[in-house]
Amino acid sequence: MTVRARDLGIELDGVPGEHNAITDVPGITVGYVTLDPGDGSACTGVTAILPRGHDGVGVPCSAGTYSLNGNGEMTGRTWIEESGQFSTPIMITNSHSVGACHTGVNRWMHENHPRVSAQWMLPVVAETWDGYLNRINDNLVTPEHAAQALDAAVSGPLAEGSVGGGTGMNCYGFKGGSGTASRKVRACDTDYTLGVFLQANFGSRKELRINGVPVGRTSQAPCPMQDTDWFTTELAAASSIPGGSGSVIVIVATDAPLLPAQAKALARRVPMGLARTGTTGGHFSGDIFLAFSTANQGSLVSNITMGGAGTPLDSLEFLPWAQMDGLYTATVEAVEEAVLNALVNNHDVTGRDGHFSPALPHAEVIAGIR
Repeated sequence: MTVRARDLGIELDGVPGEHNAITDVPGITVGYVTLDPGDGSACTGVTAILPRGHDGVGVPCSAGTYSLNGNGEMTGRTWIEESGQFSTPIMITNSHSVGACHTGVNRWMHENHPRVSAQWMLPVVAETWDGYLNRINDNLVTPEHAAQALDAAVSGPLAEGSVGGGTGMNCYGFKGGSGTASRKVRACDTDYTLGVFLQANFGSRKELRINGVPVGRTSQAPCPMQDTDWFTTELAAASSIPGGSGSVIVIVATDAPLLPAQAKALARRVPMGLARTGTTGGHFSGDIFLAFSTANQGSLVSNITMGGAGTPLDSLEFLPWAQMDGLYTATVEAVEEAVLNALVNNHDVTGRDGHFSPALPHAEVIAGIR
């Protein structure tokens, strides 16, 4: 039975969409490949997000990015910052599989969307580190897995927790991974949807707060990733891995029409949602965010054949800046809930070499918030 944050009585602001997922934004599809046979031989995976679904690959979205802490990677950011748009799928995986997924997207685009791939592609591939549970240097994720995740992308309700790129991730010393949430927003007398998908792999146990209650400090669950010297012993390092290491990738999507600068403004609000769950943003956590709008389909074309000399002037519809506050609020609310969903909708995991990550105990959460 699926249990999400609201099912435990956690008080969360705002009105979610039908599935309380990024897929509530019309057109968005998400696919997973999960590599976790349960015997510790693999504990990783790939998540694919298609901003306009399979039929809209190559159609630009207005977009912006923000890095709270740059100890991580998201390819394609330079072009997004330059042009204010992107037109490829988004992939999320582990830190050492960025190259495999990048190759996989390029191959998949070439095979399935040759008109788009005929000129150039700058795929968005983001990562967080799963080396505690996963044999991260064994190249378990392949380009074929990236293609399979893209093929599997669907709309509707989404699995959360230890699935896709989040399979081997940890959050606040508990089992973390994939989480999502959405909010309904009204602006300019029109109803819009904002959705968030994140890969949660950040935070020290002592930081975790739910409804303001310091659940992490009082938890009786073991915290072997942060409380043992496994890192020092295995890697002969000078010190154990710092608490709060890992990273978080957050994708914010909306069907509200936005300028690139407005999308970037949404990305800048992500840390406020993360902070509601307790994190202070550690140095060893790569916290990188992408926000985009699926509105204005057909604008922001940047390839040679469609946007070259002789084409008419481009145009964009966008919300007045004075109407952005509702989207800012929705971003903060949905990010907070997506983190909690990644924690709550999860299970105990034993990965490589017997490394163990406990799920967030539901009973402790219920007792704490009461």
